Amino acid sequence: MRTSTRISAVAVAGALALTTLTACGGDSTSASGGKNDKVKIMVGGLDKVIYLPAMLTERLGYFKEEGVSVQLLTEPAGVQAETALVSGDVQGTVGFYDHTLDLQVKGKQVESVVQFSHAPGEVEIVSNQAAGDIKSAKDFKSKKLGVTGLGSSTDFLTKYLAVSNDVQTSEFTPVAVGAGQTFISALQQGSIQGGMTTDPTVATILDKKLGKVLIDMRTPEGSQQALGGPYPSSSLYMQTEWVNSHKDTVQKLANAFVKTLKWMSTHSADEIAAKMPADYAQGGGKALYAQAIKSTLPMFTTDGVMPADGPATVERVLKAFNPNLQNAKVDLAKTYTTEFVKKAG
Repeated sequence: MRTSTRISAVAVAGALALTTLTACGGDSTSASGGKNDKVKIMVGGLDKVIYLPAMLTERLGYFKEEGVSVQLLTEPAGVQAETALVSGDVQGTVGFYDHTLDLQVKGKQVESVVQFSHAPGEVEIVSNQAAGDIKSAKDFKSKKLGVTGLGSSTDFLTKYLAVSNDVQTSEFTPVAVGAGQTFISALQQGSIQGGMTTDPTVATILDKKLGKVLIDMRTPEGSQQALGGPYPSSSLYMQTEWVNSHKDTVQKLANAFVKTLKWMSTHSADEIAAKMPADYAQGGGKALYAQAIKSTLPMFTTDGVMPADGPATVERVLKAFNPNLQNAKVDLAKTYTTEFVKKAG
């Protein structure tokens, strides 16, 4: 049976470690891709709309149709999901593509095999109390700004928005507040003046009139305006060595996810919301959750293919503030593959 499990960062190191031998060894998934392929995928927040294709694929039954048994696990931030992949606790991660570049310069070969999006899907929110002081990224100086986790993609993007507006990364304070209710509470309590988050958290904040949108990157147009180009974000990425030794299994995953992306492109936000677990609405109700999906839908690709100029935009953004990448040579061709999605298409 396929299951969806919420686990903490401690659980990744503990409970998952107990199953590492079966989860990562040849016993669970043969290199030739047997009939009982089993894969664990860590998601950087299963209930986030930016990662919606993960659970939606499960709910639509496409993993089962392809003959692959997928266990979806969740962590509150993409950086924690990345850690689970690198440590070998899982075979795949649904998270931001930018981690593949960051990991490459650290000596880890990881690649996106299905690109869910061509825009970040992120929103910079400011609290009502701070709205008068923060009117653009130029006003980030001396502020406390929420991110899902330090070293996460929300952290990366916040730093880029700052430095591209003449604010050094040392001149503001990123605060790890997660997403959902923990982000909202931090905003309400004044622990942060603003922060970067996604739907359905954005929809809830706006519905409760707790804050305002400062920068909206949920669409390709928003990505172009804020970042200067398409910014491929949510994706299924995996260790290159594992991909190369389990191509049949990876193809089944790609087939399933591309089916989902195509299904999303031909169905309404209400229809998509109806397929998702009720608690993903985060207490906002069905209508608000559907609105959150509608606002974020433009970020998704319809075929899982990496946008042509996307990797170069991500490299430029990361090199603007990340000292590890600034003087490093990144081989972008090794950070993604279109082999599987083109066959799926």
